[in-house]
Amino acid sequence: MSAAPRHEARAGEALLAGDGVAAVLRLRGDWTLAHHAALRRQADALRGRIDAATRVELAELGTLDTAGARLLHGLLGGERVAALLADEGALSRERRALLKAVADAIEGREERPAADEGYALGDVLAHIGHTMLVFWRHVSALTGFIGLILETALRVSVQPRRWRVTALVANLERTGLDAVPIIALLTFLVGAVVAFLGATVLQNFGASIFTVDLVAYSFLREFGVLLTAIIVAGRTASSFTAQIGSMRANEEIDAIRVLGLDPVELLVLPRVYALLVALPILTFVAMIAGIVGGMLVSAMTLDISPVLFLSRIEDNVGLIHFWVGMAKAPIFAFLIAVIGCLEGFRVQGSAQSVGEHTTSAVVQSIFVVIVVDAIAALFCMEMGW
Repeated sequence: MSAAPRHEARAGEALLAGDGVAAVLRLRGDWTLAHHAALRRQADALRGRIDAATRVELAELGTLDTAGARLLHGLLGGERVAALLADEGALSRERRALLKAVADAIEGREERPAADEGYALGDVLAHIGHTMLVFWRHVSALTGFIGLILETALRVSVQPRRWRVTALVANLERTGLDAVPIIALLTFLVGAVVAFLGATVLQNFGASIFTVDLVAYSFLREFGVLLTAIIVAGRTASSFTAQIGSMRANEEIDAIRVLGLDPVELLVLPRVYALLVALPILTFVAMIAGIVGGMLVSAMTLDISPVLFLSRIEDNVGLIHFWVGMAKAPIFAFLIAVIGCLEGFRVQGSAQSVGEHTTSAVVQSIFVVIVVDAIAALFCMEMGW
């Protein structure tokens, strides 16, 4: 069997014969990058001498690459190239495809979606609609995840062998015990500031003693649980998201599923239970620390002794205010833990995604805590509590 004839490399050239209507442009040889310099000089020399009546012959054209196709487009112009592409007999299918791709790239004829002209009101409404759609997706994902957690917790609660006490204790130490110093210090300082501001204002009216009521009411009902929840949201929700997100980025979540284990049972429930126990305890610590801070400032600036301070609280501040503040702690704890774990499961697999969802977990947790606290305050006010 004889071998197929090999193509002999030959430098490309462009020859213009005749003039006027009888002018013929013959393209011969290889129009490739190897002969680009010589071909460019020929093309520059012929560019002004070719008009619409010039006939182009491509029968002797050899190899063609993108560099040669670019020179052909510059030599012949866009209209002549379009005519060659329309003539199926002028070039082979492969060369027509190459020349068309180069022509489209040069002329910028790639299909692009038409840009909406838009107007100010329409853009604002579109942005609002997009924001509401994103918000609805977040709410749907959060409620669905809450349902999944409750279903898993109910299923595991009747099987004591599946209780993960070790993981619960470890998370309780990280979320509760390790957070006591910062919670106590910050609420002590805020209590001192509240007492100082109350003393500054009330002293002008001869009602300095009511500084005690101000500190007690604010920390028992609001500041104790709210400050604690915000600190825990920034400290613990971010930790949950980073831990679970890193596991998802390293495909450890998939490995857990392959082993036949439930990631919600293994990773989420111990964290939720730990925060449900830790946040009420931290709230109580915050209440005590805030009241102690206010009591110290009252003793130093208003000559209200600690005994008088505590007796005033006992006589004028009802226990209902303490229970109102403590009742909000488990709700905040559950929402913070759920949001932190959910954002961890939504990590896509990169370090950047871990950072983005960690930030999102903190922002969402603080936002939800403040919104729920405001709703609870309005509800308690209407109920007279």
